[in-house]
Amino acid sequence: MKRRNFGRDRGLTLRMLATGGLLGLLYVGFAVVLFSALNVGLAPMLVIVIGLAVVQYWTSDKLALAASGAKIVSQEQAPELHAMVERLCAMADLPKPRIAVVDSDVPNAFATGRNPKHAVVAVTTGLQRRLDEKEIEGVLAHELTHVANRDVLVMTVASFFAMLAAMLTRFGLYAGMWGGGFGGNRNSNNSNSVPVWLIVLVVSIVTYMISWVLIRTISRYREYAADRGSALITGAPEYLMSALQKISSQMTLIPQQDLRQVEGMNAFFIIPARTKAFTSELFMDHPPIEKRLAALAEIAREMGRPVSQ
Repeated sequence: MKRRNFGRDRGLTLRMLATGGLLGLLYVGFAVVLFSALNVGLAPMLVIVIGLAVVQYWTSDKLALAASGAKIVSQEQAPELHAMVERLCAMADLPKPRIAVVDSDVPNAFATGRNPKHAVVAVTTGLQRRLDEKEIEGVLAHELTHVANRDVLVMTVASFFAMLAAMLTRFGLYAGMWGGGFGGNRNSNNSNSVPVWLIVLVVSIVTYMISWVLIRTISRYREYAADRGSALITGAPEYLMSALQKISSQMTLIPQQDLRQVEGMNAFFIIPARTKAFTSELFMDHPPIEKRLAALAEIAREMGRPVSQ
Protein backbone atom coordinates (compact mmCIF):
# COMPACT_ATOMS: atom_id res chain seq x y z
CA MET A 1 0.00 0.00 0.00
CA LYS A 2 1.38 3.41 -0.94
CA ARG A 3 2.11 5.93 1.74
CA ARG A 4 -0.14 8.97 1.79
CA ASN A 5 1.57 11.93 0.20
CA PHE A 6 1.91 14.86 2.58
CA GLY A 7 2.37 17.30 -0.28
CA ARG A 8 5.30 18.55 -2.28
CA ASP A 9 7.74 21.14 -1.02
CA ARG A 10 6.68 24.00 -3.30
CA GLY A 11 9.62 26.15 -2.27
CA LEU A 12 12.07 23.41 -3.19
CA THR A 13 10.27 22.78 -6.48
CA LEU A 14 10.39 26.47 -7.39
CA ARG A 15 14.11 26.68 -6.52
CA MET A 16 14.83 23.67 -8.70
CA LEU A 17 12.84 25.16 -11.60
CA ALA A 18 14.57 28.54 -11.20
CA THR A 19 18.04 26.97 -11.15
CA GLY A 20 17.18 24.81 -14.16
CA GLY A 21 15.89 27.89 -15.95
CA LEU A 22 19.10 29.81 -15.27
CA LEU A 23 21.14 26.87 -16.52
CA GLY A 24 18.98 26.75 -19.66
CA LEU A 25 19.45 30.48 -20.30
CA LEU A 26 23.20 30.11 -19.83
CA TYR A 27 23.29 27.29 -22.37
CA VAL A 28 21.19 29.27 -24.86
CA GLY A 29 23.64 32.18 -24.61
CA PHE A 30 26.53 29.75 -25.01
CA ALA A 31 24.96 28.24 -28.13
CA VAL A 32 24.31 31.70 -29.63
CA VAL A 33 27.97 32.65 -29.21
CA LEU A 34 29.13 29.37 -30.72
CA PHE A 35 26.92 29.64 -33.79
CA SER A 36 27.96 33.28 -34.24
CA ALA A 37 31.69 32.66 -33.83
CA LEU A 38 32.11 29.31 -35.59
CA ASN A 39 31.51 28.63 -39.25
CA VAL A 40 32.57 24.97 -39.41
CA GLY A 41 33.61 22.33 -36.96
CA LEU A 42 30.75 22.65 -34.48
CA ALA A 43 28.85 19.63 -35.80
CA PRO A 44 31.65 17.12 -35.09
CA MET A 45 32.03 18.47 -31.56
CA LEU A 46 28.29 18.19 -30.93
CA VAL A 47 28.33 14.63 -32.26
CA ILE A 48 31.19 13.74 -29.90
CA VAL A 49 29.56 15.34 -26.85
CA ILE A 50 26.11 13.91 -27.60
CA GLY A 51 27.73 10.53 -28.07
CA LEU A 52 29.50 10.79 -24.73
CA ALA A 53 26.29 11.87 -23.00
CA VAL A 54 24.31 8.99 -24.51
CA VAL A 55 26.98 6.46 -23.53
CA GLN A 56 27.16 7.92 -20.01
CA TYR A 57 23.38 7.78 -19.64
CA TRP A 58 22.88 4.36 -21.22
CA THR A 59 25.71 2.70 -19.29
CA SER A 60 25.40 4.68 -16.04
CA ASP A 61 24.65 1.59 -13.96
CA LYS A 62 27.61 -0.38 -15.33
CA LEU A 63 29.99 2.57 -14.97
CA ALA A 64 28.94 3.24 -11.36
CA LEU A 65 29.19 -0.43 -10.39
CA ALA A 66 32.64 -0.73 -11.96
CA ALA A 67 33.88 2.52 -10.38
CA SER A 68 32.70 1.54 -6.89
CA GLY A 69 33.56 -2.15 -7.08
CA ALA A 70 29.93 -3.03 -6.29
CA LYS A 71 28.76 -6.58 -6.86
CA ILE A 72 25.16 -7.53 -7.67
CA VAL A 73 23.80 -9.84 -4.96
CA SER A 74 20.97 -12.34 -5.28
CA GLN A 75 18.09 -12.84 -2.88
CA GLU A 76 19.84 -15.91 -1.51
CA GLN A 77 23.02 -13.93 -0.85
CA ALA A 78 21.31 -10.96 0.86
CA PRO A 79 17.76 -11.97 1.86
CA GLU A 80 17.23 -9.16 4.42
CA LEU A 81 18.40 -6.47 2.02
CA HIS A 82 16.16 -7.79 -0.75
CA ALA A 83 13.20 -7.95 1.63
CA MET A 84 13.68 -4.31 2.67
CA VAL A 85 13.90 -3.11 -0.94
CA GLU A 86 10.84 -5.13 -1.97
CA ARG A 87 8.80 -3.66 0.89
CA LEU A 88 9.88 -0.10 0.09
CA CYS A 89 9.26 -0.54 -3.64
CA ALA A 90 5.73 -1.76 -2.88
CA MET A 91 5.07 1.36 -0.81
CA ALA A 92 6.63 3.65 -3.43
CA ASP A 93 4.97 1.87 -6.38
CA LEU A 94 8.34 1.22 -8.04
CA PRO A 95 9.72 -1.82 -9.85
CA LYS A 96 12.33 -3.59 -7.77
CA PRO A 97 15.85 -2.58 -8.81
CA ARG A 98 18.90 -4.78 -8.80
CA ILE A 99 20.73 -4.76 -5.49
CA ALA A 100 24.49 -4.52 -5.06
CA VAL A 101 26.93 -4.53 -2.18
CA VAL A 102 30.25 -2.68 -2.03
CA ASP A 103 32.93 -4.31 0.11
CA SER A 104 34.08 -1.10 1.80
CA ASP A 105 34.22 0.03 5.41
CA VAL A 106 33.08 3.52 4.34
CA PRO A 107 29.39 3.73 5.40
CA ASN A 108 27.47 4.81 2.32
CA ALA A 109 24.93 3.98 -0.37
CA PHE A 110 24.03 5.07 -3.90
CA ALA A 111 21.56 4.48 -6.72
CA THR A 112 22.12 4.59 -10.45
CA GLY A 113 20.48 3.51 -13.69
CA ARG A 114 18.90 5.28 -16.64
CA ASN A 115 15.31 4.62 -15.49
CA PRO A 116 13.40 2.71 -12.79
CA LYS A 117 13.41 -0.49 -14.89
CA HIS A 118 17.22 -0.44 -15.20
CA ALA A 119 18.14 0.80 -11.74
CA VAL A 120 20.64 -0.45 -9.19
CA VAL A 121 20.69 0.36 -5.48
CA ALA A 122 23.95 -0.33 -3.69
CA VAL A 123 25.05 -0.25 -0.06
CA THR A 124 28.47 -0.72 1.48
CA THR A 125 29.30 -3.38 4.02
CA GLY A 126 30.33 -0.54 6.34
CA LEU A 127 26.80 0.88 6.19
CA GLN A 128 25.23 -2.48 6.96
CA ARG A 129 27.46 -2.95 10.00
CA ARG A 130 26.83 0.49 11.47
CA LEU A 131 23.10 1.10 10.94
CA ASP A 132 20.10 -0.74 12.30
CA GLU A 133 17.31 -2.07 10.08
CA LYS A 134 15.08 1.02 10.25
CA GLU A 135 18.00 3.35 9.47
CA ILE A 136 18.99 1.24 6.47
CA GLU A 137 15.38 1.42 5.27
CA GLY A 138 15.55 5.22 5.50
CA VAL A 139 18.72 5.23 3.39
CA LEU A 140 17.29 2.80 0.83
CA ALA A 141 14.11 4.89 0.54
CA HIS A 142 16.31 7.95 -0.17
CA GLU A 143 18.08 6.07 -2.96
CA LEU A 144 14.83 4.74 -4.38
CA THR A 145 13.55 8.32 -4.57
CA HIS A 146 16.55 9.18 -6.75
CA VAL A 147 15.46 6.32 -9.01
CA ALA A 148 11.83 7.46 -9.05
CA ASN A 149 12.86 11.05 -9.84
CA ARG A 150 15.12 9.87 -12.70
CA ASP A 151 17.99 11.87 -11.29
CA VAL A 152 20.57 10.19 -13.53
CA LEU A 153 18.70 11.59 -16.54
CA VAL A 154 18.29 15.00 -14.89
CA MET A 155 22.00 15.34 -14.10
CA THR A 156 23.06 14.02 -17.52
CA VAL A 157 20.93 16.64 -19.28
CA ALA A 158 22.10 19.35 -16.86
CA SER A 159 25.76 18.60 -17.52
CA PHE A 160 25.49 18.19 -21.30
CA PHE A 161 26.61 21.68 -22.34
CA ALA A 162 29.10 21.80 -19.48
CA MET A 163 30.79 18.85 -21.18
CA LEU A 164 30.78 20.74 -24.46
CA ALA A 165 32.19 23.87 -22.78
CA ALA A 166 34.98 21.83 -21.17
CA MET A 167 35.85 20.26 -24.52
CA LEU A 168 35.85 23.62 -26.31
CA THR A 169 38.07 25.07 -23.58
CA ARG A 170 40.67 22.43 -24.37
CA PHE A 171 40.31 22.96 -28.11
CA GLY A 172 40.63 26.71 -27.59
CA LEU A 173 43.83 26.27 -25.62
CA TYR A 174 45.27 24.03 -28.34
CA ALA A 175 44.20 26.51 -31.02
CA GLY A 176 45.96 29.33 -29.16
CA MET A 177 49.12 27.34 -28.60
CA TRP A 178 49.41 26.05 -32.16
CA GLY A 179 48.18 29.17 -33.92
CA GLY A 180 45.07 27.51 -35.34
CA GLY A 181 41.48 28.46 -34.90
CA PHE A 182 37.93 27.20 -34.85
CA GLY A 183 36.25 26.95 -38.20
CA GLY A 184 39.13 28.45 -40.17
CA ASN A 185 39.12 31.70 -38.12
CA ARG A 186 36.96 34.04 -40.12
CA ASN A 187 38.69 37.04 -38.50
CA SER A 188 42.16 36.09 -39.79
CA ASN A 189 42.06 38.81 -42.48
CA ASN A 190 41.75 41.56 -39.88
CA SER A 191 44.81 41.70 -37.63
CA ASN A 192 43.00 44.06 -35.24
CA SER A 193 40.15 41.63 -34.60
CA VAL A 194 40.00 39.36 -31.60
CA PRO A 195 40.76 35.77 -32.74
CA VAL A 196 37.76 33.46 -32.84
CA TRP A 197 39.57 30.83 -30.77
CA LEU A 198 40.08 33.36 -27.98
CA ILE A 199 36.38 34.36 -27.96
CA VAL A 200 35.29 30.72 -27.82
CA LEU A 201 37.88 29.95 -25.15
CA VAL A 202 36.74 32.77 -22.85
CA VAL A 203 33.03 32.06 -23.35
CA SER A 204 33.62 28.34 -22.79
CA ILE A 205 35.52 28.92 -19.56
CA VAL A 206 32.85 31.29 -18.22
CA THR A 207 30.06 28.91 -19.24
CA TYR A 208 31.79 25.96 -17.60
CA MET A 209 32.44 27.84 -14.35
CA ILE A 210 28.86 29.13 -14.01
CA SER A 211 27.32 25.81 -15.05
CA TRP A 212 29.58 23.99 -12.55
CA VAL A 213 28.04 26.02 -9.74
CA LEU A 214 24.47 25.69 -11.07
CA ILE A 215 24.79 21.92 -11.57
CA ARG A 216 25.94 21.54 -7.98
CA THR A 217 23.00 23.66 -6.88
CA ILE A 218 20.63 21.32 -8.73
CA SER A 219 22.41 18.34 -7.18
CA ARG A 220 21.85 19.74 -3.69
CA TYR A 221 18.16 20.25 -4.42
CA ARG A 222 17.91 16.64 -5.67
CA GLU A 223 19.29 15.50 -2.32
CA TYR A 224 16.67 17.50 -0.42
CA ALA A 225 13.99 15.97 -2.68
CA ALA A 226 15.34 12.45 -2.06
CA ASP A 227 15.39 13.06 1.70
CA ARG A 228 11.77 14.14 1.52
CA GLY A 229 10.92 11.10 -0.58
CA SER A 230 12.48 8.83 2.03
CA ALA A 231 10.36 10.42 4.76
CA LEU A 232 7.16 9.97 2.72
CA ILE A 233 7.90 6.37 1.73
CA THR A 234 8.82 5.18 5.22
CA GLY A 235 6.43 7.50 7.02
CA ALA A 236 9.19 8.10 9.58
CA PRO A 237 11.71 10.88 8.83
CA GLU A 238 13.55 10.04 12.06
CA TYR A 239 14.94 6.87 10.47
CA LEU A 240 16.84 8.83 7.83
CA MET A 241 17.80 11.55 10.32
CA SER A 242 19.40 8.96 12.59
CA ALA A 243 21.12 7.31 9.63
CA LEU A 244 22.56 10.61 8.35
CA GLN A 245 23.89 11.48 11.79
CA LYS A 246 25.54 8.07 12.18
CA ILE A 247 27.06 8.07 8.70
CA SER A 248 28.39 11.61 9.13
CA SER A 249 29.93 10.92 12.53
CA GLN A 250 31.41 7.58 11.48
CA MET A 251 32.90 9.09 8.31
CA THR A 252 35.38 11.07 10.42
CA LEU A 253 36.71 7.79 11.87
CA ILE A 254 37.49 6.24 8.46
CA PRO A 255 41.19 6.33 7.43
CA GLN A 256 41.96 8.92 4.75
CA GLN A 257 43.30 6.24 2.43
CA ASP A 258 39.96 4.42 2.46
CA LEU A 259 38.08 7.67 1.79
CA ARG A 260 40.31 8.48 -1.19
CA GLN A 261 39.52 5.10 -2.75
CA VAL A 262 35.82 5.97 -3.00
CA GLU A 263 35.96 9.76 -3.53
CA GLY A 264 35.17 9.31 -7.23
CA MET A 265 31.65 8.21 -6.21
CA ASN A 266 30.91 11.26 -4.04
CA ALA A 267 28.31 12.68 -6.42
CA PHE A 268 26.35 9.42 -6.09
CA PHE A 269 26.72 8.81 -2.36
CA ILE A 270 24.09 9.77 0.20
CA ILE A 271 26.88 11.60 2.10
CA PRO A 272 30.17 12.45 0.33
CA ALA A 273 33.27 10.64 1.56
CA ARG A 274 35.47 13.71 1.45
CA THR A 275 39.06 14.01 2.62
CA LYS A 276 38.81 17.81 2.22
CA ALA A 277 35.67 19.86 2.85
CA PHE A 278 34.53 22.83 0.75
CA THR A 279 34.45 26.10 2.64
CA SER A 280 31.34 27.34 0.83
CA GLU A 281 28.04 25.56 0.25
CA LEU A 282 28.01 27.10 -3.23
CA PHE A 283 30.59 24.53 -4.36
CA MET A 284 29.04 21.47 -2.66
CA ASP A 285 27.11 18.77 -4.52
CA HIS A 286 25.34 17.78 -1.26
CA PRO A 287 23.70 20.10 1.28
CA PRO A 288 25.35 20.46 4.70
CA ILE A 289 24.19 17.72 7.04
CA GLU A 290 22.74 20.29 9.47
CA LYS A 291 20.42 21.69 6.80
CA ARG A 292 19.29 18.24 5.74
CA LEU A 293 18.44 17.34 9.33
CA ALA A 294 16.55 20.62 9.80
CA ALA A 295 14.53 19.99 6.61
CA LEU A 296 13.70 16.45 7.75
CA ALA A 297 12.66 17.74 11.18
CA GLU A 298 10.25 20.14 9.46
CA ILE A 299 8.81 17.27 7.42
CA ALA A 300 8.39 15.28 10.64
CA ARG A 301 6.38 18.15 12.11
CA GLU A 302 4.19 18.23 8.99
CA MET A 303 3.54 14.53 9.49
CA GLY A 304 2.82 14.92 13.17
CA ARG A 305 5.89 13.00 14.26
CA PRO A 306 7.83 14.93 16.91
CA VAL A 307 11.56 14.60 16.38
CA SER A 308 14.24 15.89 18.70
CA GLN A 309 17.49 17.17 17.17
